[in-house]
Parts: sequence; structure tokens; C-alpha cells
Amino acid sequence: MLKSGDFAQELIDTGYDFFTGVPCSIIGNLITSLTNRPDVTYIPSVREDVAIGIASGAYMAGKKPAVLMQNSGLGQCLDALTSLNLIYKLPCLLIVTWRGCDGLDAPEHLVMGKACIKLLDTVGISHHIFDVDNTKELINMSYKYVSEKKEPVALFLKKGIID
Repeated sequence: MLKSGDFAQELIDTGYDFFTGVPCSIIGNLITSLTNRPDVTYIPSVREDVAIGIASGAYMAGKKPAVLMQNSGLGQCLDALTSLNLIYKLPCLLIVTWRGCDGLDAPEHLVMGKACIKLLDTVGISHHIFDVDNTKELINMSYKYVSEKKEPVALFLKKGIID
């Protein structure tokens, strides 16, 4: 298991400098780590589509944004991702906690846990899955991807990868 502070530092060292999102217990420590840092901005959001809008504005202001959310939030923000980010080439990293991925979660997480990868495939958003051994590689790849392709990319984070 990785420490959330180290995970945050890897994001920052790679070049991400603006963070927004909606809380999830899997990333609570990560959000705290980002909130307490004076060298980056973390803006809490009330909904995932609002976080996508905040990140898009940050990108237009010259920032490299990342949006933190639970996978249930993908349904909430698909319209923003498809009608704003993909069309107008507004990239951001999506760090998505993958609730219900193994069928072992609260019932409200199981449907989206099974469907979220298919949803991203359907709309053409690239995605990958973190494990404890590939975090640095995926964070670096994501930064290169958003910088070159100017599109969002999603990195799924299962429970137990970070503290």
C-alpha cells in the first residue's frame, strides 16, 4: 500500500498542479494531502460535472488539472466530458476510485462498478488501472497523454492501493 502523501507528491512531481473533485473514502487521505499543500491548488466540488468544469477552466488558465471522483461520478459527468472536454480538447487526469469492481461492495456501487469501463470505452476515453507496482508509470503516462492528445484520461484506483 502506498502512502497518500507519496502518491500526491508523484502527481505533483509529474506536473499536475491543480486538483478538484468529490470526496470518496478511498481517497480521503489523498484529498487531505493535496488540501494541506501550499504549492498546489485543491478546490472541492459539489458534483463531478462541476469538477470537470472547474478543471477545464483551470486548464484554460494554464494549469495541468486532475479530477478526483468515485466511479459513480462518471455517470454524473459523462455529458461534460463528451460535450466539453472531448470536443474542445480540454484535457485532465481523472483519478477514479473503482467501487464495486470485484462485486464486493455496498449494493449501490455494484452496477457502476461493472459498467464504468464500458462507459468510457463507449465514449472513447482512454483508461488504465492502478496497482501498487505501476503508479509512477501510469501517472507519467497520463501526463504525457493529456499533454499530447489534449484529452481526458482515467486512471482507476481500487481500494487498498493507497492508504
